[in-house]
Amino acid sequence: MSRHSPAVARLPRRRLDGVLLLDKAIGISSNHALQAARRLFLAEKGGHTGTLDPLATGLLPLCFGEATKFAGELLDADKAYHATVQLGVTTDTADAEGQVLETRPVTVSLEQLASALAAFLGEIDQVPPMYSALKRDGKPLYEYARAGIDVERKARRVVIHALDPTESEHALANDRFSFTVRCSKGTYVRTLAADIGERLGCGAHLVALRRTAIGPFGLTQAHTLAALELLAPEVRDQLLLPVDFLLAGLAAVALDAGAASRLSTGQTVEWGGVAERRVRAYDDTGRFLGLCQHVGGDRLKPVRLVAGA
Repeated sequence: MSRHSPAVARLPRRRLDGVLLLDKAIGISSNHALQAARRLFLAEKGGHTGTLDPLATGLLPLCFGEATKFAGELLDADKAYHATVQLGVTTDTADAEGQVLETRPVTVSLEQLASALAAFLGEIDQVPPMYSALKRDGKPLYEYARAGIDVERKARRVVIHALDPTESEHALANDRFSFTVRCSKGTYVRTLAADIGERLGCGAHLVALRRTAIGPFGLTQAHTLAALELLAPEVRDQLLLPVDFLLAGLAAVALDAGAASRLSTGQTVEWGGVAERRVRAYDDTGRFLGLCQHVGGDRLKPVRLVAGA
């Protein structure tokens, strides 16, 4: 009898095109979640849009196959979160995964909390945290942080569209409170939590974070890995959204057979519709061709086309 366990046959990966709205669980990285989903769907190619820290849960759109070409559409979109903050304790990462730096007494009223939150509405300057994937000289900041090196970071302008406390009748129990926030791309909610704590004079760090929306997309169509694992493969496949799902906010144009054929070869084509900066193009059968840009006069220039279009 062989001392070695029999090799487990790996199922072949397949070309799979579509979008999966994943509800990421706590404790796993975005890449771990992506690779687990790829294994479940046997997808050859995949990517995610908008990284979530392991501490965070919630909406993580995954793109398979041709949909990866349009993953960047959500990078500039606003995000929405539900966050829980611990007052009186600061950490080196501004969240619960870090080492405690300082503990201070908390004497904060609900009125003071509401006033502090209101001060962060609108455009604000935010210094990115050292424990982040932003790069300096080709190396992520978190590598400098782990080596004990503090790198100067320039403040970045972000926009806080809405910032509201939740469960006000229970707020500040055990020196904790929760808030919902809708913010622009590039906003670090853990930095926001730490900055709120400093404004209140007691310090703070983020203890829980859940992303509830990216652009127009929310959690109502999202699925957890645990739930997906229980489904038959053919049922899982039916949960995939079409390749053009991420472009749903753009106007759609239908091209006749000749224009669609030329566009598919990368040619600029004439189109007499209403001028839009960017549009999603389809042929006269409703088949998605790709993303186009309106250039001068009545012409459409292909920006990103799907294979086989």
